Amino acid sequence: MLEENFLEGKGALITGGASGFGRGMGLAYAERGADVVLVDINEKLLEDTSKQINQKTGQKVVPITCDVSKADQVKAMAKQAFSELDNIYLLNNNAGIGLGMKDITKIDEKWFDTTLNVNLKGQWLVAKELSRRMKKQKFTPIAGKIICTASIAGMVVDAGLPAYSISKAGVLALMQLLARTLAPKMTVNAISPGYHVTGIYNNEFQTMKITMDLGHVKTPLNRVGTVDDIVNVSLFLASPLSDFITGHNFPCDGGIAEVGVPAYYTKSNI
Repeated sequence: MLEENFLEGKGALITGGASGFGRGMGLAYAERGADVVLVDINEKLLEDTSKQINQKTGQKVVPITCDVSKADQVKAMAKQAFSELDNIYLLNNNAGIGLGMKDITKIDEKWFDTTLNVNLKGQWLVAKELSRRMKKQKFTPIAGKIICTASIAGMVVDAGLPAYSISKAGVLALMQLLARTLAPKMTVNAISPGYHVTGIYNNEFQTMKITMDLGHVKTPLNRVGTVDDIVNVSLFLASPLSDFITGHNFPCDGGIAEVGVPAYYTKSNI
């Protein structure tokens, strides 16, 4: 049976922690006893979210402003995080940026670079910097855990979201490489959200629904996703229940990628 405060005495660091999935994860971990470092580029929102989680849970919450695509900022962030907390047992590599509805032959170089730098390079920089210390921690049987936020657009590439799809396919590859490299000291897994009302869609259901309609998406479970859906999977991966799982991707998409209809834009009558 899982203890209510199974993260007591453990630290968690969440990138993209000021809103959306990151905010939900930070709150859920703190409610279960963790002290939390929230990392984001939006300083004002980061401060507000940190205060709210601290007031609600009483746990230590440390906000650190950082652009995860910049190696020097990531190094400074990691140094500060380990000075603020006794340990970082959990790393949620969650920071990411939006979509960009153009096909692969029309997106410009700047947008391509920015998307991959934040969504993929950022996860690599953060994992590389933090795992060096995490794997030396004295927790048993697992010294630390990394959870990567990927996407079903990385599982079944979406021609309407090319740079985003490429970045998230890369995250899945990065996750497996980290899992192989950091075993047996650490576990590394990924969560692939589907269509969830978050900041990537301006927190608007209608904006998300337009995207789904353009791609002819069909969801077997017949509803859109919530932040809590992703948070629940992250709690499982953060808990002792998942200690024998590493190198896996967990789609949380209502069934779209594997038994539904993923986004497609094929122009054909046959």
